[in-house]
Amino acid sequence: MIYKVLTIAGSDCSGGAGVQADLKTMAAHKVYGMSAITALTAQNTTGVFGVLEASPEFVAQQIDCVFDDIRPDAVKIGMVSSAAIISAIAARLKAFGARNIVVDPVMVATSGSRLLDEDATGALRGELLPLGTVITPNIPEAETLCGFAIADHDDMERAARRLAAGLGGAVLIKGGHLTDCADDLLFSEGRPVWLNSPRLDNHNTHGTGCTLSSAIACHLAMGRSVEESVRRAKAYVTGALRAGLNLGRGPGPLDHAWAVREAD
Repeated sequence: MIYKVLTIAGSDCSGGAGVQADLKTMAAHKVYGMSAITALTAQNTTGVFGVLEASPEFVAQQIDCVFDDIRPDAVKIGMVSSAAIISAIAARLKAFGARNIVVDPVMVATSGSRLLDEDATGALRGELLPLGTVITPNIPEAETLCGFAIADHDDMERAARRLAAGLGGAVLIKGGHLTDCADDLLFSEGRPVWLNSPRLDNHNTHGTGCTLSSAIACHLAMGRSVEESVRRAKAYVTGALRAGLNLGRGPGPLDHAWAVREAD
């Protein structure tokens, strides 16, 4: 059986994040990847130098074309830079009854460049996040969504409970911004599950969030539970970091093909 996954996200011309990272991740998981591009970005490992948004109507048209012909088993949503695009995506996914939706609330790139308009945060919170089977904010994104600072595990759990209560789906708060570890917290079905891991000595983390959320979508498409999907996705990202790919002058991309190389 061929599983199908749709990514709705921005394009990264340097290939480390966004749609390019998503499709590489899907290929590594042996699922059929499709894309609806929300924006073109001119970026590399040193920063984002330009953003050209697609119109909300064209984003909706891409989604329609995918669902009308090759219905996805899961959907990953990444960079959505405006409230109008968010509304268009939410409307189309509701109309098609999309399932297994993973929302990565991308607000700021690894390089520090802002990728979400200030006025779009409300639309993200009110229209898109409630559709998520899983949402995957990092700590700064969770702070923005919850309205308080997150400094430790207790704060992460408080934030996860608040988000889960308000949205209804599972919440994975990524702990990569913690100072002493990289523990993630999954809050699903009313209980917290800690996914503990040491911090890897690798500054090449461009596209880590895109890769993780896409991998989760791949496993959800295969029929796995939220917890198992998250655990398997985290293991894949850990392997991609440990592979030690070193490209570019800034924080470089992960090695999305690490498992394929190990199998050769």
